[in-house]
This record gives sequence, C-alpha cells and structure tokens, in this order.
Amino acid sequence: MSLPPLVEPAAELTVDEVRRYSRHLIIPDVGMDGQKRLKNAKVLCVGAGGLGSPALMYLAAAGVGTLGIVEFDEVDESNLQRQIIHSQADIGRSKAESAKDSVLGINPYVNVVLHEERLEADNVMEIFAQYDLIVDGTDNFATRYLVNDAAVLLNKPYVWGSIYRFDGQASVFWSEHGPCYRCLYPEPPPPGMVPSCAEGGVLGVLCASIGSIQVNEAIKLLAGIGDPLVGRLMIYDALEMQYRQVKVRKDPNCAVCGENPTVTELIDYEAFCGVVSEEAQEAAAGATITPKQLKEWIDGDEKIEIIDVRELNEYEIVSIPGAKLIPKNEFLMGTALQDLPQDRRIVLHCKTGVRSAEVLAVLKSAGFADAVHVGGGVIGWVNQIEPEKPVY
Repeated sequence: MSLPPLVEPAAELTVDEVRRYSRHLIIPDVGMDGQKRLKNAKVLCVGAGGLGSPALMYLAAAGVGTLGIVEFDEVDESNLQRQIIHSQADIGRSKAESAKDSVLGINPYVNVVLHEERLEADNVMEIFAQYDLIVDGTDNFATRYLVNDAAVLLNKPYVWGSIYRFDGQASVFWSEHGPCYRCLYPEPPPPGMVPSCAEGGVLGVLCASIGSIQVNEAIKLLAGIGDPLVGRLMIYDALEMQYRQVKVRKDPNCAVCGENPTVTELIDYEAFCGVVSEEAQEAAAGATITPKQLKEWIDGDEKIEIIDVRELNEYEIVSIPGAKLIPKNEFLMGTALQDLPQDRRIVLHCKTGVRSAEVLAVLKSAGFADAVHVGGGVIGWVNQIEPEKPVY
C-alpha cells in the first residue's frame, strides 16, 4: 500500500547537511525532497531501551529533524547487553539524558526533546499531539494499548515492535489506512501468561534487527516511499533466520477503530491488562512476607519449605539458600502439588513476586491455606539480605 508523504519538505538543506546525507541524496527514491521531509519531521520514540536504542540512533543518523524521547527510567548494568545507546559510564544516569547525549553525538543537527515521565493516560494525548509519527518500543501490554488508543484517537500513525528471546515482530498501525493494534490483539493475554523480557530474556542483537525495521518503516512513512507495513505483521525468528508475514485486516468490530467503537476515550490500562490476576491478588492479601521475615524464619529454624517458581536458568544465576526449584508451569499443570510436604509451611518466591503470587493462588485453592510468598522475590532478598549476590 503506497501512502502519501507524512510531512512536507523543509525549505532547504545546508551545505553541511548535504555532505552528511549524501548517500541518501543519491538514492532516487529519497533524493533531496525525501531528505528535506526527514529534516522537517517530528518523531517520538516511546522508550530508550532495547528497541528505542537502535531506533533513536538510526533516526538521528538518517536526519530526522526533531526526536522526542519518552523515558523515566535510569540506566542499569543489565541494560547494556542490548541497549546500545547507553554505556558503562551512564549507569545510574537518566536514560533520557543518556540517550540525548548519544543522539547528539551521532548528529548535532537533531533537535532532541525529552519527556522524562512515565507515559500515562493523563499526559499521552498532549505529548503525542506534538509529533508526526510515533515509534513504540515499549515492553508491557498496558503501555502498548495506551499508545495504540491515543494514536487512533489522534489519528497518528505509529510503528510498533516487540521482542522476546529470539523472536521479534513489527508492524505499522494507522487506523485511517488500515488496522490498529487492537485489530491484531483485541484483548491482552491473561496476567502472568506472557513473561516479560526481564523474566524470559532477550537476545541483545534482536533489538537491532527489529529496531532497524521500525526505522526503515518510519523513513518510508515520512518520505512517502515504498510499501509500509500497514496491514502486515512481520515476524522474525532469529534462531531459524526466517522472516514471514501475516496479513492483518481492519476489524469492523474493533473496540477503538471499528465502525461502532466502544473505546472513545482513554481508559485505565493497568486495570485493563492487569499485572497479576484477581485470584493472585486475593491470595497474596495477608499472605505476603518480606525477605527479612523469611531470613528470620530461616535463622529460627521454622518448619518451612522454600520453593522457587522461576526457571532453571534463572535459578542458576542466583538463589535463596535452601530454596527448591519447581517452575511455575508445574504448578499450573498440577504436577507439582502431589510432592509438596504437608507438615511444613510453603514459602514461594520468584524474581519479583508476580509469578509466585500466581502460584500462591493455585496452592490456596488446593488447600494449602497457610502458604505465603515473598514480596519482592529474589531481587528483594539480594537487596536486603545478601547484597554481594548478583541480580538480573
């Protein structure tokens, strides 16, 4: 589907800009006109993490005139395996400030606008309204649905990407010309069903593969060239080195862009997507202990069975002393229940407390009324009890 250019061309390119962008200018499909459009464009990147890093760097190198960055987090050492816009010296710094410095180091002609705040329903419309195009590099479902709905309500196109372990996806959503994200995924998955990259991991270089696709699509939209991924989902399997496409049709019954939309204003996206299920919230109420409480129980020889519900590769990185590994899925399938001791209190933990809360709900319904879980998980344990151990 060929679309008209998203922005008008700038008045001119300077001599320095002509030299800088010469390899674009000699491409017939881009040329002087296309490069002027990039110069006049305003693009917002949601996130300066795994996908935001290559996206921001290549958008800057391509000559996009104004780059906005929505980011509230700080650089952590675990980011550096994939978030190449940041360096060792940036650990502890604002990700937005770190990203800005890298962007300007690549291209000093770019105007960088920082939005150092969490993207939420009460600020997204004002932020998005300032830009021609949105590049979504978020890693959680609540923000993805927020980005989508705001883009539809403002009639803004956006380039979406997703990464997990060795798999990546990318598409362009623009309700005026095709489907939106809700047409592809009408409902979020059940809480806890799809692990985040922090839980399941991601191959660092996969970020570059999907991030570069996002920038490629952004350039095509801004300059009005090629055939954008509107109505198509690009799926990449890095292990098999295979790309495939799936057609995505506009859903006439879509809640936000359909013929009779039911979502006509922004909603509570945390509630819509849920962090943990209602059952897990109910189970955890009054049955959550702190790492310090667990340490006291261990030191006091309390009759407890500590069970780690993470995966083996996580357990090998760091563990709580005495914890037995039984992954979450074994509880969900019911195979782990028969081997649990009846004469000791079950204490569950995971990385941060989300998965263990889901397992706690299973145990409560199976009759383990005194079972508890550790709020903050093994990360909380390391931070409060054994700070010499690694975190991930």
